Amino acid sequence: MKTISTQLSHFLENKELRRNLPLLMKFIGLLVVVIIVFTVLFHFIMLYVEGEEHSWITGLYWTLTVMSTLGFGDITFQSDIGRAFSVVVLVTGIVMLLIVLPFAFIRFFYAPWLEAQIRTRAPRELPPDTRGHVIICARDAISPQLTEWLEREDIPYVLIEPDPTTASEWYIEGLSTLIGEIDSHQTYTNARANAARLVVANHDDIVNTNITLTVREVAPDVPIAAVSADENAVDILELSGVTHVLPLKRWLGEQLANRINAQRAGLHPLGEYGDLKIAELPVHNTPLAGKTIRETRLREETGVSIVGVWERGPLQSADPNRELTEASVPVVIGEEEQLEQLDSVLANYDVNPNPVLVIGGGTVGEAAVRSLRKKNVPVHLVERDSSRCKLLRELCDQVYCGDASDYSLLKEAGIDQAPSVLLTTNDDAVNIYLTSYCRRLNDELRIVSRITHGRNLEAMYRAGADFVLSYATLGVDAITSILRGKKLIVLGEGVDLFARQVPPSLRGKTLAESGIGAMTGMSVVALKRDDETISRFSPSIELEEGMEILLIGSSEQAQRFNELYG
Repeated sequence: MKTISTQLSHFLENKELRRNLPLLMKFIGLLVVVIIVFTVLFHFIMLYVEGEEHSWITGLYWTLTVMSTLGFGDITFQSDIGRAFSVVVLVTGIVMLLIVLPFAFIRFFYAPWLEAQIRTRAPRELPPDTRGHVIICARDAISPQLTEWLEREDIPYVLIEPDPTTASEWYIEGLSTLIGEIDSHQTYTNARANAARLVVANHDDIVNTNITLTVREVAPDVPIAAVSADENAVDILELSGVTHVLPLKRWLGEQLANRINAQRAGLHPLGEYGDLKIAELPVHNTPLAGKTIRETRLREETGVSIVGVWERGPLQSADPNRELTEASVPVVIGEEEQLEQLDSVLANYDVNPNPVLVIGGGTVGEAAVRSLRKKNVPVHLVERDSSRCKLLRELCDQVYCGDASDYSLLKEAGIDQAPSVLLTTNDDAVNIYLTSYCRRLNDELRIVSRITHGRNLEAMYRAGADFVLSYATLGVDAITSILRGKKLIVLGEGVDLFARQVPPSLRGKTLAESGIGAMTGMSVVALKRDDETISRFSPSIELEEGMEILLIGSSEQAQRFNELYG
């Protein structure tokens, strides 16, 4: 509980209050003078006009009852002068007591007092027994999804905010918040950084360096993950003591570049889980198009399992009867040799040898171009900034400087023949517009785009995008992989891998009897028993105590799993 002295100290620290309090006191002083004057005039009028004599207490009593509009009527004037004086007292009371005084009290006293109470809601120090928590140094594009994941995984966290009012607002919203300056030694002492699981420095590079140096004074061994916007700052951050540097913009460009179709059919590697590899399999221009998942016989022929299907929208379940279209991109899982075998089979099918079209030559676009060039994929770039055009001319086969909404420019850049278009601008509205525009110009395109805000995901898919990935999702995936001690796996927007121990409610049941897929919509992609990872299993396999289930799905589906099975 906050003490009265603490609230009073914050109350008196309010600069606006200290400036306005004298005005309030002046008004109260004026009100007292007016009441005294009216009390004196009451005596004179009563004595010399009405011929009555009253005590001073009676005069004060009459003045206050008239000014406050109570008007008991036990003392009244009979003369016109007296009644006119009563009207003046009444009107003055209405103005000063019923209008000006409440406004002044609320404005100069109550509002600052209420603000002082709000400002003291968020704590300035965590409990001494706090352990295993995550310290987040800013509320940015990444933090909303990150805090949601931490709450779902039952991992404590705290957001640091220097402004007490903002911190208290977050605290009232239900976010764990701590008031403190991000470059203060005391802040990280109060945040129990020496007992934290991870510190996330998610300001700009300069501030992140300062945060790291400050944290290292308090907690020399705590892991620190720092988001880096500039590639040149990576070494500086590492030298300052950052454990994990996250150059998210470069990674975003590379992840987007990894999702395009170019030159030949083949797998797009996504990551690995233990001995299992995860990849995407675009079926465009391959014999798999037009077949159901059961008819592909991938599991029987290669040992690779389809665990989900992208098709210009959210990830769909791998129903054996689902038909794969030219736009389908199944997510597959298997051992390295199995995936290599499948990739070698697909290599016989040409997709499109024409250059990939990249629209947007910023940091993300440049990273995408560099990634594509490493794979010897020809690239045409469209960028409106002439300085960026000159900078990237050496990286691309051709650079077209101008507005991407110009049809003639896109046609010249090869929109009609390109196998894929990659949208890397940082404006969601522009990317939605360009997605719709490019889809109408070439329906065979594979359109891969970035977004800034998750709320625009559905609009991107409606516009015709095949794959969408946001900066925030990539950041959350990177940080959660650090917390889980796993390698980074980026499946896509709104989709993740979840490892769960078999709960008591499912022990002894077969996978078919568990109803996991039907009840939650998640797909079971593998089972882990001791050190053995099982990717090829039948629905009749029994779920045993100590066994780990690897699932793929959305955070909402994972929450549903937790609610149903514990």
